[in-house]
Amino acid sequence: MTRSVYVTGIDRGDGRQVVELGVMELLTRQVDRVGVFRPLVHHSPDRLFELLRARYRLSQDPATVYGLDYHEASALQAERGTDELVSTLVDRFHRVAREYDVVLVLGTDFADTQLPDELSLNARLANEFGASVIPVVGGRKQPAESVLAETRNAYRAYDGLGCDVLAMVTNRVAREDRDEIAERLSGRLPVPCYVVPDEPALAAPTVAQIGQALGARVILGDDSGLARDALDFVFGGAMLPNFLNALTPGCLVVTPGDRADLVVGSLAAHSAGTPPIAGVLLTLGEVPSDEVLTLAARLAPGTPVLSVAGTSFPTAAELFALEGKLNAATPRKAETALGLFERYADTADLARRVSAPSSDRLTPMMFEHQLLETARSDRRRVVLPEGTEPRVLHAAEVLLRRGVCDLTLLGPVDQIRKKAADLGIDLGDCQLIDPATSELRDRFAERYAAFRAHKGVTVELAYDVVSDVNYFGTLMVQEGLADGMVSGSVHSTAATIRPAFEIIKTKPDADIVSSVFFMCLADKVLVYGDCAVNPDPNAEQLADIAIQSAATAEQFGVTPRIAMLSYSTGTSGSGADVDKVREATELVRSRRPDLRIEGPIQYDAAVEPTVAETKLPESDVAGQATVLIFPDLNTGNNTYKAVQRSAGAIAVGPVLQGLRKPVNDLSRGALVSDIVNTVAITAIQAQNPNEKASQL
Repeated sequence: MTRSVYVTGIDRGDGRQVVELGVMELLTRQVDRVGVFRPLVHHSPDRLFELLRARYRLSQDPATVYGLDYHEASALQAERGTDELVSTLVDRFHRVAREYDVVLVLGTDFADTQLPDELSLNARLANEFGASVIPVVGGRKQPAESVLAETRNAYRAYDGLGCDVLAMVTNRVAREDRDEIAERLSGRLPVPCYVVPDEPALAAPTVAQIGQALGARVILGDDSGLARDALDFVFGGAMLPNFLNALTPGCLVVTPGDRADLVVGSLAAHSAGTPPIAGVLLTLGEVPSDEVLTLAARLAPGTPVLSVAGTSFPTAAELFALEGKLNAATPRKAETALGLFERYADTADLARRVSAPSSDRLTPMMFEHQLLETARSDRRRVVLPEGTEPRVLHAAEVLLRRGVCDLTLLGPVDQIRKKAADLGIDLGDCQLIDPATSELRDRFAERYAAFRAHKGVTVELAYDVVSDVNYFGTLMVQEGLADGMVSGSVHSTAATIRPAFEIIKTKPDADIVSSVFFMCLADKVLVYGDCAVNPDPNAEQLADIAIQSAATAEQFGVTPRIAMLSYSTGTSGSGADVDKVREATELVRSRRPDLRIEGPIQYDAAVEPTVAETKLPESDVAGQATVLIFPDLNTGNNTYKAVQRSAGAIAVGPVLQGLRKPVNDLSRGALVSDIVNTVAITAIQAQNPNEKASQL
């Protein structure tokens, strides 16, 4: 069984951070405890480890991550030989390996290391660590023939040095050559070879990185603006009309600080979205007047304006030498990198080859990984009615970059584009629809009027109703133009789900619509129902909630063991509330004898084995329940919030169940990660039907 994976290369500039990040993502899907070890480091803290630590919430002591710095390693090798260097690094590696289920090893970077035969050193270290190797070959600005030859030679080199090569990755190849290279490598080596194209957004520095490298002063802008990628540089010198024609999407405008006309013109173009720019860099130490800056701030709020003291020529030389870096301060680049790796590498096959020891625990991070991976495996289209909300736009960017699902955003199209431009968000192929002006409005009005004719709704009235984004989005789902809908970040629960009750309605086998929360605890995921929809369900409804919740749990990889909660366990109590739970339990047993269920049962007896041993020693559910059904909304809502706050659990939901097609509600305090998870859940719920949403 492979206990460590060693990602290495053959030369500098291979962009292997994409692969290292992708492998870390893959490992953390499989096991709870993943360690990181970098044998040699230029300086501490290392930017990639800081990114991994922030993204994957690693608790590893940074002091254990690094073997030696390059200066120490070079001196040790010169004084005492390579064997002593390797022995020292092996000892330090095993200090990490003893503490973790699997270790990701980050190989040397071939950059100013002063170490002879660095490839052989990486190969020997991998062998001594007992690690399998993923060599990365850089193909940027190289012809296809050269890339093919280097990839074959790299495999022969590591294989010839006795390494267990898991797979080869050929990275940063020209997009126009990618398919040809992949085809010519397919089946030519004994291991898979994944060919990843060059991605300009990864090589592009962010505005913040440019400012830091140049020692620039930030005149205007916010954190979102500074996080934008500078995909191009446009230098201002021409008159305004000609200058505007030279602007390109995502460019950084570089102009002398006394050219107020170019500053205002650039920001006005950005505001109009023709095109959105990354920001403005002023040279010569000159800054426009306060009046101009006030106008600039109003034209493009958040768009960064920076100032440097130097002239344009030396500034240009420094700019062209800069390259974007993955680090903890560039989470959007990390999403781009992961999306790239997951698109071009067969991660399912690679996971099998890694054969990391499986974990019995299901951690929050593993659950979130499973959501994204499952949604990506059969992509669906989800409509997001709140298209101008910044959190929704940030979530959309993550979902699109990771290839989780296709998206439709609703709202005034110009406003969505402007808001996305202000946030520096690339919506790519995302579909944008304004319900007020859409050609679908007439069709939807007729459909809604037909649905609500029994309530006296006319086509004229329906025409106004369907301009509401939640009604429009629900009708998209009903009409097969989207597979699911997620709303609620700025709308009430009622505004989100009322259209679904009116239009989509319940499944034939469901009596009511109910909800669950996925409660991600430190070492497991529990399913709580119903904590959001039904105030006081009767026994029939409670049984329906239990059956629906078990099906939802199973769909998301949680083995259902149902606990019907009450203030009494077994036959020890009586009263109307306990009798309701007891009756609901028997109804579930009669309808679904295949389900494991216990009730009435108290919460502690449901989840704690020692308590269960005392109160219900013969039960196959007590002490190990995974689906917990609360007797009423008051109990359920308060319990989930208490566990969320006091135990530090991550609550994903509410996830609605019982509808014919998936619609889910967000909390108005939802974070970007909450939105991403809820959209992924919605996409997975939509995977059951045989037909996908049709294209407009």
